[in-house]
Parts: sequence; structure tokens; C-alpha cells
Amino acid sequence: MAGEVEKLFSAVLRLPVEGMNDEVSPENTPRWDSVSAIDLALAIEDNFNIRLTTREIASMRNIGLVKKVLRAKGVANV
Repeated sequence: MAGEVEKLFSAVLRLPVEGMNDEVSPENTPRWDSVSAIDLALAIEDNFNIRLTTREIASMRNIGLVKKVLRAKGVANV
């Protein structure tokens, strides 16, 4: 079952939610380019009501790492 992070990535990248998992990254997802990376960062901030540092954004190289950053910021159930 897709969680909130997977649904967010699916919506921003315009890809089926069934294909979203912790291993999805720019290396294996052509739609995750530099422009969509900005869109993803903004969507994550808005959706989870947090602010990301440049370092955190740069570290989020796959969905699993995004979840790790969110948990470190106190976001539960990701």
C-alpha cells in the first residue's frame, strides 16, 4: 500500500503510484530531473509543513532517503 510520500512523488512526477518505492531515484526515473527535483522539494515542504535545508534536499537521492529526512524532522508514519 502506497504511503503519503509515494503518493506525493506519483503526483509530482506524474507516474503510477504502484511504481513508487524506496528505490525510486533520478538514476532510474527519467521524469525525476532537475526541474522536478525542485517541484518535489517544494511539494514535500508544503505537504509536510516543514522547511528543508539545501543539504537535506541534496541528500534526498531516492524515496527511502526522503523518508529518512522526514523522520529526522519529526514527521511520523512515513
